[in-house]
Amino acid sequence: MINKNKIPVGILGATGSVGQKFIELLQDHPWFKITALGASERSAGKLYKHASNWFQQRPIPARIANMVVSECKPDLPCRIVFSGLDASVAGPIEEAFAEAGYIVISNAKNHRMTDNVPLLVPDINPDHLDLIKFQKYKGKIVTNPNCSTTGLVMALKPLQDVYGIEKVSVVTMQALSGAGYPGISSLDIIDNMIPYIGGEEEKMQIETLKILGKVHDEKIDFADLTISAQCNRVLVMNGHMEAVSVKLKQPAKKDDMIKVWKTYRSEPQELGLPFAPDPAIYYFEDPRFPQPRLHRDLGKGMAVSIGRLRDCSVLDYKFTVLSHNTVRGAAGGAILNAELLIKKGYYEE
Repeated sequence: MINKNKIPVGILGATGSVGQKFIELLQDHPWFKITALGASERSAGKLYKHASNWFQQRPIPARIANMVVSECKPDLPCRIVFSGLDASVAGPIEEAFAEAGYIVISNAKNHRMTDNVPLLVPDINPDHLDLIKFQKYKGKIVTNPNCSTTGLVMALKPLQDVYGIEKVSVVTMQALSGAGYPGISSLDIIDNMIPYIGGEEEKMQIETLKILGKVHDEKIDFADLTISAQCNRVLVMNGHMEAVSVKLKQPAKKDDMIKVWKTYRSEPQELGLPFAPDPAIYYFEDPRFPQPRLHRDLGKGMAVSIGRLRDCSVLDYKFTVLSHNTVRGAAGGAILNAELLIKKGYYEE
């Protein structure tokens, strides 16, 4: 049924950087068809090609280019909306849609830490989706985490399951696209690095604990581990790199840890969801890898790459993680969330 009759979906914040990535990724999706584009009042009423400053690699799909943009009001011809709204406006708009019966798949931070809202990475915590049973809306809200958090938890979860994790230290080197459009001035970033991304370190430290936690009494009991994050902006277009050190609760051998990563599979892979990478994790023996330019598009941008596992003189082990921030860490991750929600029976026409 899904393949023959595609599910109508809308995009909120359709003219922004995340909204554009939703359009790019959804145009050939086997389950979904874009039927509505929502944006600000100044864009509403215009054709999308006139309202947006398109900067994706692929041209605007002709059908989308000639769609009329609507305001972000819950009268769109669909029941599922993907939200790429800026956090400054996302909260009340997403709640209005959920109250009206829409399923909101959000990339914004506003509802991530709400007790009964899943902060979902389907390969990591698919059981957290059950939190939507406890929401009081006519519809539902599901969120995905910060882009830098996503890569980190993909690397940590397999280790947590087998060995347990006590402490984590992570230093990020984050791509320019994570700052949105127009982003950072060229005069600030060329020949430079910026050792500060507002709110990013706090998000990584708290979101990771919720994602790796357990469902209990209509909320999540946060994981019992300590995280220290330092976040930097670097001159790379796409792909967040992270230098991670971990202290494990149980002894581990490096060869066994690598095998744990390479063989890791979860519900999205077992269900064969369209956006589920298989393998979900690549491990590189070459100490030069992973690199953003070479490996960010593995698994159509949904896989995570790990390399350089070695002993750490402060904690136990250290390694490097790479993930595609606008695909796995934003729009693609949200699309995978919607696929899991549908496959688990939470959507009815």
